[in-house]
Amino acid sequence: MTVGNRTVAARPPSGPVGLGAAEAAERLRVEGPNSVAAPVRRHLVTRVARQLVDPLVALLLAAAVVTALLGDLPDTVVIVLVVLVNTVIGVVQEVRADKAIAALDQLAAPTARVVRDGVDLVVPAVDLVRGDLVRVEAGDVVPADLLLGESSRLHLDESALTGESVPVVRDVGEEVAAGTVVTTGRGTGTVVRTGAASALGRVTALVAATRPAATPLQRRLVALGRVLGLAAVTLSALVFGVGVLGGQPVVEMAITAVSLVVAAVPESLPAVVTLALALGARRMAGARAIPRRLHAVETLGSVTVIASDKTGTLTEGRMSVQQAVTPDGAGYAVSGTGYAPHGEVRRDGARVDIPDELRRLARAGLLCNDAALLPPEPDRPEWGAVGDPLEAALVAFAARCGLDPLTTRTAWPRVAEHPFDQANRRMTTVHRTCEGRYLVVCKGAPENVLTRPVVDATDDELAELTDAAHQLAGAGLRVLAVATALVTELPDPADPAGLRPAGLVAVGDPLRAGAADIADRFDAAGVRLLLITGDHPATAAAIGGQLGLWRDGDPLVRGDDDDLTDVHPAARVFARTQPDQKLDIIAGLQAAGHVVAMTGDGVNDAPALRRADIGVAMGGGTEVARQASDLVLVDDNLTTVAAAIGEGRRIYDNIRRFLRYALSGGVAEVAVMLLGPLFGLPVPLLPAQILWINLLTHGLPGVALGAEPAEPGTLRRAPRSPQESVLGGGLGRAILLTGALIAAVALAAGVAAAALDRPWQSVVFVVLGLAQLGVALAVRAPRPEGRGHGNPGLLAAVLLSALLQVAGVLLPPLRELLGTAPLGPVDLLACVAVSALPGMVLRLLRRPAEAVVGRGTNGPRAGTSASPR
Repeated sequence: MTVGNRTVAARPPSGPVGLGAAEAAERLRVEGPNSVAAPVRRHLVTRVARQLVDPLVALLLAAAVVTALLGDLPDTVVIVLVVLVNTVIGVVQEVRADKAIAALDQLAAPTARVVRDGVDLVVPAVDLVRGDLVRVEAGDVVPADLLLGESSRLHLDESALTGESVPVVRDVGEEVAAGTVVTTGRGTGTVVRTGAASALGRVTALVAATRPAATPLQRRLVALGRVLGLAAVTLSALVFGVGVLGGQPVVEMAITAVSLVVAAVPESLPAVVTLALALGARRMAGARAIPRRLHAVETLGSVTVIASDKTGTLTEGRMSVQQAVTPDGAGYAVSGTGYAPHGEVRRDGARVDIPDELRRLARAGLLCNDAALLPPEPDRPEWGAVGDPLEAALVAFAARCGLDPLTTRTAWPRVAEHPFDQANRRMTTVHRTCEGRYLVVCKGAPENVLTRPVVDATDDELAELTDAAHQLAGAGLRVLAVATALVTELPDPADPAGLRPAGLVAVGDPLRAGAADIADRFDAAGVRLLLITGDHPATAAAIGGQLGLWRDGDPLVRGDDDDLTDVHPAARVFARTQPDQKLDIIAGLQAAGHVVAMTGDGVNDAPALRRADIGVAMGGGTEVARQASDLVLVDDNLTTVAAAIGEGRRIYDNIRRFLRYALSGGVAEVAVMLLGPLFGLPVPLLPAQILWINLLTHGLPGVALGAEPAEPGTLRRAPRSPQESVLGGGLGRAILLTGALIAAVALAAGVAAAALDRPWQSVVFVVLGLAQLGVALAVRAPRPEGRGHGNPGLLAAVLLSALLQVAGVLLPPLRELLGTAPLGPVDLLACVAVSALPGMVLRLLRRPAEAVVGRGTNGPRAGTSASPR
């Protein structure tokens, strides 16, 4: 029956009485509920303000004020919209990140079975207090940290907290942690820690205290914003001073100087970044990698180290029989996916028919077993298991050896058993045969089964199987020995004797398909893969060896006896690590200058996923891991990350490509305004003309550059150095060179027009705008011959902007707005011809590099490029 919020058991138990209701209520009042305090919620105004303090955003806001005062409504609207979109995106990202802590509540048990005043009650788990007597059984989530007083075959799945893929046995006197799941057996324990003090609470605190670091792109753009702001103000002040000293009106030169500030700031940069990230996010989603933060898309391209969890990430996260040894010493490799009853059996690499000895071994493992397999269902597309995962692996092994589990168990019914106990570390069952005899099956640890009097075997037979067991265990596998006997009288299963060895089965968590090649793919991209797991060092070393990360003699770092804040730089395998130690590893790598991606799927991975530069969660993992991550792999396939890295590098290349285009135009405009008077051009451009050129060139063409396709060889070059400026790697020199070319043709055209008594200011206006648009086509991504361009949007944007630029001297309303004079067909053709020169020069300079790309070489290495993008 139900009393208030408590459900009372129908029959009061015998034995311990637990806490009294009054005492439990008092402890709950004093110590608080068994839950983690919710994080302090930030107000919307605070979140918005955090976004607006970015230097580049602040500079854009200042530019918006200036353009508004100048009456330039189009530029003002564009700048305000860009700032608005960026702010909304930033706030949404921050809100999503805060959901990581809230997701931990889904792991906690909603209710708990507790003994109070000698009566079994089912109460909300938040009402548990220290000293409560709690009962747990198969399928339960442990509601608080318990000290076991009773235990019967109690196995717990601790993978979400520790990363251990094999269920662990817990006995009387041991602790079980909140958030773990009981797979088999039952137990009774006293609550020793609740809420924030529990194991689950400590992970929650780590997640709450761990804030995601700014991405490399965000850090670079912040630095760029400071540089651009200072440079724009300084150069514009210089133009103002030169103009005033040259006799120009102070007010007119002040307006011109302010216009140059606007022109020098690439106000469409946030729009370009946002578009490039959004397009990259869409491409990644199509490849089954879902970015939860837009900036995570680009961050992948800067990653230098990927720190990967083992269980559920590099491995399937499900137990499977991988090796089997029969009594004659023959070894067999068994393959299959998860718990599916399909697979292959091979010997010496060749597929073989199932021999009788192996079939008998598989049958014995199936009979001495309490697990069962679940076929796929519409809401669960893969085979599942009921019971101990290790025993479920034996059932799948039997099916892969051609046995039908239900038919076999029906034909050999169980008539007696002695369940597994920690003292003997073995389980024995007795089955009746159709002839009326009895089959005795014993399975367990090799040292507890392959021993007399349990088995009747020669010393050589025992030595051969024992050596094989040691070799399999050294490979990181969990080894079970199986022995059987056919007898006429019903034996005592608690004391098996005189059995014959049936063989060995080695169970492990197999690598995911394609995982064995992933390290090579990352190495080719200049990214170092690390394996970080809570597993035993032997298991970690074995998996590291299969991945090509570890060989005998290589360093293997242990979390239980090594200082993880300062590890060997060549270390690539970490074992026995706890959640807080993963943070130490990531912090150490970041302090060494690395950009770190962390992959994982469990609660124990959540703090590290948030602390890393980018957290990558498996879609099939815990909700906590997904909420704490920046990228979710829907297909749980780490190889998808390699494609995502290429997408991130494409985005960063396009941002640098836009900066070259936009900043070279700003350099050219400032140079024309500074040098024009020296060549007899007193005021080369009016403020309205500067803003018009800026609007056309930084608008659609600039944004379209963010959609350029990836360059060939993107994944065959190392990532750029995290310490490198966004203008590094020769980009700064390329901007100055490009700006000088544009300024040179604009000034030359203006001087020639003045000498021919043509409207030279309008000529400078047209040439300066068209030349910048020509550069947009020149700096586009190189493509192998015969592949086309791949970005028709850029061609359309340049064409439209060029038509509008020419319209500025052809249409009377625009001429009146911009202060231009009409130009005839010959003048316009001459302007177009001159304007094409900078782009042609740049294309000629790039041609050798594109020839190399077309031949399919490995491309440039970190921090270098055949031509700065």
